[in-house]
Amino acid sequence: MENVFEPGDWDDYGEIPPGWCTKPRRLVRTPGSGLSASVYVVEPGEKHLPYHFHHGAEEILVVLEGTPTLRTPEGDRALAPGDVVHFPRGPEGARQLRNDAEEPARLVVAAAGTSPEVVEYPDTGKLAALARTGPLWSMHFKEHATGYWDGEVDVT
Repeated sequence: MENVFEPGDWDDYGEIPPGWCTKPRRLVRTPGSGLSASVYVVEPGEKHLPYHFHHGAEEILVVLEGTPTLRTPEGDRALAPGDVVHFPRGPEGARQLRNDAEEPARLVVAAAGTSPEVVEYPDTGKLAALARTGPLWSMHFKEHATGYWDGEVDVT
């Protein structure tokens, strides 16, 4: 039987950007599945991902240890072991977790995801496009959007 607490393959979307996650351990590793779950350790002073929301995935966070701070559209709030938070799709599910405490925080994030996926980062105006079919992992600033026909060759 596979030890689920060993580092898992994070190849769903290709190479991982630095700082994308903190000490991950994948729990659900079924190829092609829309369900994922991972354990993360967020050390004191660290953040788990930038403030963001998903257009395709909804997620549940379960705090196992520590007292991380959760930022949502409603503001900041301290979490404690046993707390469970649901993040719906769209702007109302925006979040960022950080550890302002002196002890590490350990958490599980379970997601009912989709591919392709678009993730927005409201603080910076970035968009990420992700797909398992490419793999595709592309990050852009929304302000650099292009027109639908820009760069297309006229074949008529």
